[in-house]
Amino acid sequence: MWFHPLVVMGFFGGLFGAGLAYASKKFAVQTDARVAAVLDVLPGVNCGACGFPGCAGYAAAVASGKAAPSLCAPGGAETTEKICAILGITCDAAEPKTAYVLCQGAPHAQQEACYDGVTSCALAALVGEGPGACKYACLMMGDCQRVCPFDAITWRPGTLPVIDETKCTACRKCIAVCPKEVITLRYRSKRVLILCHSQDKGAVARKKCATACIACTKCVQTCPVKAIRMEGNLAVMDTGVCTLCGACVKVCPTGAIRDLRPAEPAAVAVSAAPATPA
Repeated sequence: MWFHPLVVMGFFGGLFGAGLAYASKKFAVQTDARVAAVLDVLPGVNCGACGFPGCAGYAAAVASGKAAPSLCAPGGAETTEKICAILGITCDAAEPKTAYVLCQGAPHAQQEACYDGVTSCALAALVGEGPGACKYACLMMGDCQRVCPFDAITWRPGTLPVIDETKCTACRKCIAVCPKEVITLRYRSKRVLILCHSQDKGAVARKKCATACIACTKCVQTCPVKAIRMEGNLAVMDTGVCTLCGACVKVCPTGAIRDLRPAEPAAVAVSAAPATPA
């Protein structure tokens, strides 16, 4: 009969449709609405500072409980609070961190060569590890400034980069691009810092740079909370442990440790003058 093909097609069409409907329910991937909600409150810069591939990856990890809600450095405490509200949890906002340069003597340190090429730390480091005598120092060619997505780093040729902590989000892009690994993070309130990265022995380091760490260990012995340790020939500070007592600053013979806290205004003594007789 002429209608048999239509009947057969209709039968198999209904059969396949029912099969697809069953499969769509059986193998459906359950989506968590909180992922979209978290993604909506993230800044969307996809910087990777959280350790996940972009904001979407972080949102999924947070919603599934695989990541802490406070890992979004660009979003800061405000974003952390919003994420906690979405997840229905209470959380303490961690103190923000900011990047800083582990070097202060590069502009005045001894030079052993003249680099004449493209202004790039990465390229200069390939030529004899850089023109400076200290092979651990900042190369001062601005790679960090060029990769900063938040305009937090200012730099001029021949000078150390200056990081504006009010703009820095601790995204780590400057840390990743530095071939000398002289940029690291600290808590914003911790401003007593060891500004040296040299692993040269004391006498050699001091010859190359007047403000180098010479591994005398005086700071290690003096620190009352054991916030400083030696890593090879370099004193390294745990800023999370440091109490800002400043004892290490006083005993450092080369000034490698600096207290960068704003100076407190001097107290003005006001003496009450005796009243002038009428």
